[in-house]
Amino acid sequence: MKQITDNYNKLVKKKKFTPAEMARARGNIVTLTDSSDLSRLADADLVVEAVPESMAIKHRVIKDLEQYIKPSCIFATNTSALSVAEIASASKRPENVVGMHYFSPVDKMMLLEIITHPKTSKEVAATAVKVGLAQGKHVVVVRDVPGFYVNRSLGPYMAETFALLLQGVDGVRLDKVMTKFGWAVGPVTLVDEVGVDIAMHVQESLVKDLGVRMAGGDASLLHKMIEMKYLGKKSGKGFYVHEAKSKGPKPVNKDVQDVLNVVAKKSDKYATDQDVAY
Repeated sequence: MKQITDNYNKLVKKKKFTPAEMARARGNIVTLTDSSDLSRLADADLVVEAVPESMAIKHRVIKDLEQYIKPSCIFATNTSALSVAEIASASKRPENVVGMHYFSPVDKMMLLEIITHPKTSKEVAATAVKVGLAQGKHVVVVRDVPGFYVNRSLGPYMAETFALLLQGVDGVRLDKVMTKFGWAVGPVTLVDEVGVDIAMHVQESLVKDLGVRMAGGDASLLHKMIEMKYLGKKSGKGFYVHEAKSKGPKPVNKDVQDVLNVVAKKSDKYATDQDVAY
């Protein structure tokens, strides 16, 4: 709720919302917890879950919610790497299950992947697209394959990122080189934005499914960061230190840099920025 309220306050400050419009919009939001009365969902036409990337948790949520939602309600799962078909296997109505993969931060990232598995009905897929367009998203419809569209493309790029870090390429330099090359954000910053735990989960999932295309990437550094509770922006620290309301370049997390100084095997192959980019 804090993030939603902060976003509304920014809109008011920019005069895109009046305080009264903000109050009305916030009034439409009803927060629920595990102990809440989930019968509030009885009239919902579509439910989007965004629980952690665990198949067991996804299955528990879909089974729990199906006790309350109506038979026609669409169940959308926000997953970045898990099989939508496998998630749907826990449902009494798999034809109503579809993937809606939003990208972080959701209020700024315009892309939305709609993922259909073999049993997803055409009507459900069409409704998910309609909802995404109404949210102002750029919608792409993809099949339920490892990595879907974005992570299937992004995975090998991130594998190379981890390989470069473990060969001694400085993370700040890597971010600068790749933004100069044309990316909106550098790959190291991207990991912090997405979440180190999510990046690790996607990385390891794709290694199993894509094989040689993911060769070279080593997720051991991400495992270490998770052990140290450095999950990126959401925990306050990842590769960088994310200080509230700070502007300008973010300071490097010295603890992670210390780990890299120990495990990285310096290479002289990346003397120039062009060597790094290509």
